[in-house]
Amino acid sequence: MTLPPKPAARPDKVSLWRYMKLFRADILSAQPARLYRAWMAEFRTPFFRSYLVNDPSLVKRVLHERPDDFPKSDRIGAGLRPLLGNSVFLTNGETWKRQRRIIDPAFEGGRLREVFPAIHAAGAAAVTRIATQANDAPIDIEPETSHAAADVIFRTLFSIPIENAVATEVFEEFRRYQRSQPILNLAAFVRGPRWMPRFFGKDTRDSARKIRNLIAKLVEARQVEIAAGTAPDDLATKILTTKDPQTGQGFDADEMVDQVAIFFLAGHETSAAALSWALYLLATHPDWQDSVATEATQLTADFSSVSRLKITRDVFREALRLYPPVPMMVRETTCPEEFRDRPVKPGAQVVLSPWHLHRQNRLWDNPDGFDPTRWGTENGKSCQRDAFIPFSAGPRVCTGAGFAMIEGVVLLAQLLRAYRFEAMPDRVPQPVAHLTVRTAHGMWLRFVPRAA
Repeated sequence: MTLPPKPAARPDKVSLWRYMKLFRADILSAQPARLYRAWMAEFRTPFFRSYLVNDPSLVKRVLHERPDDFPKSDRIGAGLRPLLGNSVFLTNGETWKRQRRIIDPAFEGGRLREVFPAIHAAGAAAVTRIATQANDAPIDIEPETSHAAADVIFRTLFSIPIENAVATEVFEEFRRYQRSQPILNLAAFVRGPRWMPRFFGKDTRDSARKIRNLIAKLVEARQVEIAAGTAPDDLATKILTTKDPQTGQGFDADEMVDQVAIFFLAGHETSAAALSWALYLLATHPDWQDSVATEATQLTADFSSVSRLKITRDVFREALRLYPPVPMMVRETTCPEEFRDRPVKPGAQVVLSPWHLHRQNRLWDNPDGFDPTRWGTENGKSCQRDAFIPFSAGPRVCTGAGFAMIEGVVLLAQLLRAYRFEAMPDRVPQPVAHLTVRTAHGMWLRFVPRAA
């Protein structure tokens, strides 16, 4: 059977200029094929050294054992700062710890049960919205999954559907921001102080400013509702009313805008990417699609029904393995290290690549194949513990990881219960990665309504 699409690798040796051009176009095609087998690879530039690590023991050291010694690198984060400000995605140290103490309670335990109705409603709206396009003509499903994921964010954060005027404006402006902002900025290669010009384009700066102003309106309106005692019990209210147990302080309006920006970016863009790839994989594996569609009939408006979607969960997990939404994470050494008997100086970049780790030839059986049954095998269980990090891992694991798994499974089940998806053999999607793993020219599928 034909394997799911995978970017072509570059030659082992290229010039720095060539690498920068490749990286700007697609992070994954800029990497050599040997990374799918290597435990570690060192890359040298005139400005810094970086180490991509696939060795599970090194991944564990960086993410689990000593995360404070490997803070997030600002080389990539600098490119996102116009939109994300000082959000939890970009901060380190005590600032990050304080932010997580305020944010984490909103996503703990029973909160998933509480947000489930909003996720279910967004899925139902997506099924209805897509009905007008369910005919013989293929459509690009990436805009549709983006729309659905954005709807989930607005419903769970602010209790408003995406049809709300402000929500629609944020969504459209964010799409413009994505088109204008490459992940590779000069700051990724040349270190400098925060005040150093980053050469963002006018469109990037304008879009980021508009998005933040729109989010500020939503935050200010919610603060008024909280003061009046009329605020809905959603994620925004929970976060705005939570105080740091150590300092007794919560987020002010500006800090909340930073956090909402990353919730929207992480919760919308990554979920949309994962859902798109899951639908494509099912379209190219009709037996699995039939199994998910049959199982999806067990989903109801009751949260407990989600536990019955075991096949759907394994399919979505396999989509996250093959196409992890965030393909690479970059940390930085703060003290001398030794990686696989090699000395590593402070200031080196440590690249953790879910894309390569999830397809590591020495770890996974059939690493490039689509096989949801792997999660029940000893190999799959072992790799899930040591080599599966679609949401990062350790203290800095994505706070919304559980939320994302529920969202992906529920939306997938709702869509498969309503439609059959057919792949276009002449339009195989080409994976490309900037901030997330998307496609170069869209993901074209045909939607066929299932019989009631």
